[in-house]
Amino acid sequence: MSTMSTIPGESAASLPAGSSRPPDWRNWSGSVRFRPRAFSRPDSLAALQATVRNIGAAGGHLRVAGSGHSFVPLVASDDHLLSLERLSGIESCGDGQATIWAGTQLRPLGGMLETRGYSMLNLGDINVQALAGAVATGTHGTGAALGSISSQVLGLTLVLPSGEAVECSVTQEPELFAAARVALGSLGVMAKITVKLEKAYRLKLTKQAMDLDECLAKAPQFARDYRHFEFYWCPHTRRTLVKLMNPTDEPESNRGLTTFTELVLENGALGLLSRISRANPNWAPAMSKVIAWSASADASEMVASSHRAFSTLRMVRFNEMEYELPAAAGADALRELAEFVEKKRILVHFPVEYRYVAADDIWLSPFYQRDAVAISVHQYQGMDYAPYFRGAEAIFRNHGGRPHWGKMHTLTAKELAPLYPQWDAFQSLRRRIDPQAVFINPYLRTLFGE
Repeated sequence: MSTMSTIPGESAASLPAGSSRPPDWRNWSGSVRFRPRAFSRPDSLAALQATVRNIGAAGGHLRVAGSGHSFVPLVASDDHLLSLERLSGIESCGDGQATIWAGTQLRPLGGMLETRGYSMLNLGDINVQALAGAVATGTHGTGAALGSISSQVLGLTLVLPSGEAVECSVTQEPELFAAARVALGSLGVMAKITVKLEKAYRLKLTKQAMDLDECLAKAPQFARDYRHFEFYWCPHTRRTLVKLMNPTDEPESNRGLTTFTELVLENGALGLLSRISRANPNWAPAMSKVIAWSASADASEMVASSHRAFSTLRMVRFNEMEYELPAAAGADALRELAEFVEKKRILVHFPVEYRYVAADDIWLSPFYQRDAVAISVHQYQGMDYAPYFRGAEAIFRNHGGRPHWGKMHTLTAKELAPLYPQWDAFQSLRRRIDPQAVFINPYLRTLFGE
């Protein structure tokens, strides 16, 4: 979901405690902008409960902001916006699990867990999200045997429209637990999240350039042989950059080299090529070929703590669409995407990301009851993404894809309902919990068919 990102020169932290009339809010990519009527930052569970209860009693509407990395208006509100940034940190940790305040950002969380001897099972390559937002939207990393962050959740403290704080887990309110882990903030406000952990571990990351056809042919074996495997394909070329990671007992090494590579190649050079492409869109295919060439120079190895190995600097801003496809359909879908990009000469230079995610049992998870391949397409901020995303979405839908809830897509309730076997059960539960639609905004009304 999204953090306060305010008008230039101001920050969320400069706003007074309690409620206030905030300036305009915008997400990381700039695709969502709005001005809420009021903004709250409760600093305790009791304060959060009181805020939610008062808004509900007054007939108001409430959305919760996280870190701004959703590309769609999940948190857009002309009424009340709430931030969990003051509900941050680890409440307890031990016995392979931790109870964490929902506003905790993933980046500092990795270090906090490491000092206690633990690590998350898996993370994505962007680590600035708030935990609640990552869970609520089904955010994920890569690993054929590993589910999304939501699937790592063992329990939730959820504040309902009445202000009541309800504990839910597999054994406590199991129906609510099955629905609430990926609910887009529509069932209540997550206050605390209990997650499953592993003993702290290091990962060895190997990068290598590879031909697209060879990469797709080897992908199933890579997914079996490596705990984490993903690759990036450069449009208008047949080149990919493969990332392979396995746990290791080797000491940390080459972190500085990897950071330098990320800064210079993955951000500095990409930023320059992106600005050239935005100024001259017809040059985008040529810029993609330059990126493919630079990726060949990115072959390297690194050993680091897991949370550092997972994360990648993302300084160049973009808009993104991602679909989660049945795992067996991923390769054919990517081949069709490559043909579409070439045939239509789509003006894009940003690499396409390809990852594996294991099935789960969460009602509105894109990975519900099926192993998946996640394919992400990107377009530089300020460049026209519509023709590219429209064509990609058609291909992904033809292969049975489900959209990532935090990223761009065009589906409404009519198209979404058939994709989720528990769709009707979720909507029934949601209406029962929130009959006054306290947590619903116009975007969610479109998604849910209200």
